[in-house]
Amino acid sequence: MAIYEFEERKPRVGQGTYVHPSADVIGAVTIGENCWIGPGARLRGDYGVIILGDSTSIEDNCVIHARPGGMTRIGNHVTIGHGCVIHNATIHDYAVIGMGSVVSDWADVGQWAIVAEGAVVRQRQQIPTERIAVGVPAKLLDKQVSEDYKAEWSHFKNTYADLARRYPKGLKET
Repeated sequence: MAIYEFEERKPRVGQGTYVHPSADVIGAVTIGENCWIGPGARLRGDYGVIILGDSTSIEDNCVIHARPGGMTRIGNHVTIGHGCVIHNATIHDYAVIGMGSVVSDWADVGQWAIVAEGAVVRQRQQIPTERIAVGVPAKLLDKQVSEDYKAEWSHFKNTYADLARRYPKGLKET
C-alpha cells in the first residue's frame, strides 16, 4: 500500500482496514477500522485533514482532499462510489455517495442521505438526513430514504467491510 508521510503529517490506518496497493494515502489522513480503500483512490491530506470513520468504503478512483487548514470528514459505514470527488466536505454516517458524484467545499450530507450517481453537491449545500439528492446541481427529491433501502444498503456496506478482510489474503499478483 502507498502510505506517505508529508512534512511530518502522518497517516493513521485503523485495524482491519485494507488499502489497495495502487491507492495513495498522503499526510494528515486518519482512516478508521475495517475500511476498504479501493484501487486508484487518492486520499490527500497534504495541507488539509481527512478523517474517515469505521467500516467506510472508498471505491476505485475516488479523490478525497481538503482546503488548506480545512477538513473532509466522512463518517461510519459510508459508501463513496467509484470515481467520486469529495473536497472539504462533511458526510455523515451511513450516507451513500453514488458513482461519479462530486461533493464540494463545506457541503454537508446527512445521515443515511443519498447523493445519486453523477450528482454535484455545490459548495455549502446541505443534504438533510435520509433525503435523496439528484442532478447537476443536486436537487432534493420529495421522498425520503425507505427502511427497505437501508436494509439493502446495510448488506452492501457489509460486503465492503468483508472485502477489507478478504483482500489481504486473497489478492495475488500474477
